[in-house]
Amino acid sequence: MVTTLLYDGTFEGLLTAVFEIYEHKLGKVNLLRKEHYTETMFDAVMDVVSDEARATRVLGGLKKKLSGMGVQRLYAAHLSGMDREENNYIGFIRYVFDSSENVEEDYGNRYVMRVSEIVRMVRREKHRMEAFIRFQKLQDGTYYSVIEPDFNVLPLLMKHFRNRYADQKWIIYDIRRKYGMYYNLHDVEYINIDFAETNKASDIDGVLSEDEGLYQHLWKNYFKSVNIQSRKNTKLHVRHIPKRYWKHLTEKI
Repeated sequence: MVTTLLYDGTFEGLLTAVFEIYEHKLGKVNLLRKEHYTETMFDAVMDVVSDEARATRVLGGLKKKLSGMGVQRLYAAHLSGMDREENNYIGFIRYVFDSSENVEEDYGNRYVMRVSEIVRMVRREKHRMEAFIRFQKLQDGTYYSVIEPDFNVLPLLMKHFRNRYADQKWIIYDIRRKYGMYYNLHDVEYINIDFAETNKASDIDGVLSEDEGLYQHLWKNYFKSVNIQSRKNTKLHVRHIPKRYWKHLTEKI
């Protein structure tokens, strides 16, 4: 019999679900986010309530069986937010706990292989965000950037931008997932901004600093000056900078 586990979509919820699987000695399971569940008459369903203590115990167990990088890879895979991949994460974690040796490079196992594939996709998106993010200076001196990544890579960007822009206040806001990071010169915190319907996250012209328009104009002119038409290679350009990023690039606006 398959037990359907419903969780809230968080990494803490995933780890709590693993705790429940071992606590209740469950065999076949199907882990789903609550919003993806469609009730059927014969389902055995368990509602997983995210629990910090239980999640911490499972995380501690993973740290004993995996390298630090191995744990980070699992976290990065879950950040992908890809639909219906949770059972691959559960399969990976169970394989880790049921094995006597470190299995994070055992690519003959389908769960290890799938996690590795997802991690590659997430890391590729992370690197693109690091390269393509464009900040705009607001009137209060804070630098603001909007992103719309395929995956939830915002937590993975924190270290890079904190190190690179340590002397500036900045906000990076994910308009797809409706949350952002704010760096206040000391700490980084996650924020949610309640934008009015007529004042969207990507429409901030009214709060830009006076010199920001000049900087943007100079940057666009520079971009045009180095863009030699006779050497234009649109296919290569799109390969390196997919069109979905263009609307957030100053030189493309």
